[in-house]
Parts: sequence; C-alpha cells; structure tokens
Amino acid sequence: MADTAAAVGVDPMTLADMLRVANSPGFERWQEQVRRTGGCANPIHLSGHSRTVDTRTGEFFEYSTSSEPGGRLRIACGNRRASRCPSCAWTYAGDTYHLIMAGLVGGKGIPATVAERPRVFATLTAPSFGRVHNRPDSGRCRCGTAHSDDDPALGTALDPERYDYAGAVLWNNHAGALWQRFTIYLRREVAARAGLTQAAFRDHARISFGKVAEFQKRGAVHFHAIVRIDGSEGPESPAPAWATVELLDDAIRAAAARATVPVAGAGRFPARTLRWGTQLDVQPIGALDDQDDVTEQAVGAYVAKYATKAAETTGTLDRRIGELRELDSHPELPDHTRRLIEACWDLDPDYPERLLAHWSHMLGFRGHFSTKTPRYSTTLGALRGARADWRAQQERRERGLPDLDQDDDTTEDTTLVLAHWEYAGQGHTPGESWLAETIANEIKQNRELARELRAELGTSDAEGEW
Repeated sequence: MADTAAAVGVDPMTLADMLRVANSPGFERWQEQVRRTGGCANPIHLSGHSRTVDTRTGEFFEYSTSSEPGGRLRIACGNRRASRCPSCAWTYAGDTYHLIMAGLVGGKGIPATVAERPRVFATLTAPSFGRVHNRPDSGRCRCGTAHSDDDPALGTALDPERYDYAGAVLWNNHAGALWQRFTIYLRREVAARAGLTQAAFRDHARISFGKVAEFQKRGAVHFHAIVRIDGSEGPESPAPAWATVELLDDAIRAAAARATVPVAGAGRFPARTLRWGTQLDVQPIGALDDQDDVTEQAVGAYVAKYATKAAETTGTLDRRIGELRELDSHPELPDHTRRLIEACWDLDPDYPERLLAHWSHMLGFRGHFSTKTPRYSTTLGALRGARADWRAQQERRERGLPDLDQDDDTTEDTTLVLAHWEYAGQGHTPGESWLAETIANEIKQNRELARELRAELGTSDAEGEW
C-alpha cells in the first residue's frame, strides 16, 4: 500500500480512502455529481426531497437524496477565490467576463450600440507609504539589485522601520469610500465640461462603470475600471454630441485629484487625509480588431482575471484569523505581509467601527472586489439564472420530459415545486478530494482542447477563454 501511495503521490491513508470511494456502489453517481459541480473543491452537501408538479396535467416528478451516495446531493460552493476553489472561480471569472463584455459590445439585454459610446479603461492607484523594492526603467532598484519578475522581494519595504504600515492598511480600509467620492466628483466634472448643472446632467447623460480591485505586491489595493458615457436613458440611448473620450479622460483626472477621505485621529494615531496616488492611467478602449488601443476583449479578460483573486500576490492568508498569534503557525508568511496584518490588529482598538482585525487577512480591505453601476450591463444573478435554466432544460431532456417553453408566460403559473432541503455538510474526504481534483483537471483540459480547436477552425469569438 505504501509503495502504491508513493507512486500515485499521496499518503497511504488518502489512497485507502480513494479505493473506498472508487469501490463503493454509488461511485458512478458520485462522479456525476462532481462533474456537475465542475469539479468543485469544497462542495456543499444537501439532504431532502422535491416534487415538481404540472398543474395542467397533474403529472409530477419526484426527487429525493435518499438514493444519492451517502444520501446527499453535492452542489458547487460558488467561491470566487481561485485559491479556495479553482473550479468555481473559473465559473465566476467567466460570468464576470460576460458581464463586462456586455457593457462593452452589447448582449445579455444590452444593445450593441454601447460599443459606439465614449469608453476608457482607467487605473487608480494608492499613494506611496514608503520606498519599496521595484523594477524601475533604469533596471536597478534603489537597493542596487536588478530584480527579476518573480523576485519575492518586489513590493516589500526597503526600510520596514520607516514604512507607514498603518497608513497602508487604513488606505485599504477606506478605498471603497474613496472610490465613491471619486464617482461623485466624476459626474460633477463631466457636467461642468459639458456646460451643465449637476441637476440638469441627468437629463442629458449617464455615467456607467464596471470595476475590479487588484492588490499590488506592496499590499495596497488599486482599482481598474471601465467608464462609459451613455445618453439620459442609459445604454439604450446615444451619448450626447459633446461626450468624447478626451472629455472623459480629462474629467477622470480632475475627479481623482479632488477626491479625498478624511480619517480622524484616534489614540496615538494622528488624523490624516487619504487620496489617490499620482500614478493614474486612462486609456481609450478600441474595437476588437483595433490594434492601436486597448481592445474590448483584452479589457474583459483582464478584469475577469482579477475578479477571482484577493491579496494572494502579497502572500497573505485566504481565510480570516481569529487572533494574531495564529500567524505563528504560518512561518511562510512574508515579513512585509505579516507587518501589514499586525498593523490591522494594532489599529483595531482605536478604530473599532472599521473592523480592521476582522479584515486583517485582506490587509484591511473590506470592499467588494467587483462592482458596477446598475445600468452598466446585466447582473451576475441574471447570468447564474440563465445557466440554471439551461441546466434544468438539460435535466428534463435526460429524463425524457418535455422542454419548458421559456417564452411561455404560463410556465411559471402551471409548474409547482414543493421542496424541503437541509444543510448536511461541506467538502470532500481526502480521497474524494484527490479524485475530484482529477475530474476538475480533466474538465479544464477539455476546455483548453475545445478552445484550441475553435482557434484552428477560425471560429473563435469575443468570448475569449469563456
């Protein structure tokens, strides 16, 4: 057993559990469940039953988890973090990609004319909190080293004793509020350049955006955003003649310069004013076949990639910590990251309403990683609903039931579902985890092969990876 386990690359106990699962009577159904979750690494277990009744005919379909392996139904955890569940993160990234692309080229209920609107891709960064190891154009860092791209020293403080760790985590903690101030000023700046009052602006134009947060290696969050000007009715109406990319670019820079968030002093920490850093990038978004500008597809893929990441680039933890001494069990934690986490706990007693210790694993940041204005495009909920409807149709076909007519207004009134579900656990046993990872890798390889085939046949489209 030990030799076999070594050959497979697992410990003997995990191998024994794998053999138990593989030899169980319900193994094929277990595999089917795991495939339906996409190879989820930490599925949620449900127990219960449901009855679906067609009130027109009296026909019904019953389902119970009593016939499932272990009496449980496994569903995907839905975690967006790639460090927690690569499979569900891939789905989340795909949904984010389609959400962003709908706001750039239309689709999902958004007209294709949005591609004709003034649109830019803006990056707003944090200010400096002290000198860090970097890769300047000159090639050598201030420490005298020419760092490689993967050098773990990049982003860490040159002088940790003088680095403003408190300022860094307070910045992360208030970054969402600073973004909100920026959006308020942005509307004012655009209105002023159009010669309109703030009250009259809504009668002429709307500003929509979709954004995602990214952590720099130094542990400071910054934002990437697609900003678009529409007419007064949103994406359905054309932008005013005065709305140009140049006007939007100028307004973004002015709004970023004006936006501030005051932080009151507390305890031994002085009052300070938080503002954006001097590194501000605004680029026009071109068409898919435009090689001169940032393309729509590139923007969609870039935003989707960071929607599944948290602060992993800093080497931090991907789970909350209940007390600071838990860090002692993580000797691999970089010193720079450890100091940022410790700063959160140090500040927490003086800023209890900011929940700094609660969000210390996120280096103080407690905002949503991806947000958008209501009229930018569709919603993640709508995309998930469409996927659930598609899967329901597939399930009906497999069971020989007639398709539901999605355009039939009577469908909802004539289909009655009675169900009772209970939470029965979460996750995999060690052997199940290894087998589920194998299934997830197989699904991933099939996706990559399908993408390569589409590329060879010349049928690739704007959906990119997803």
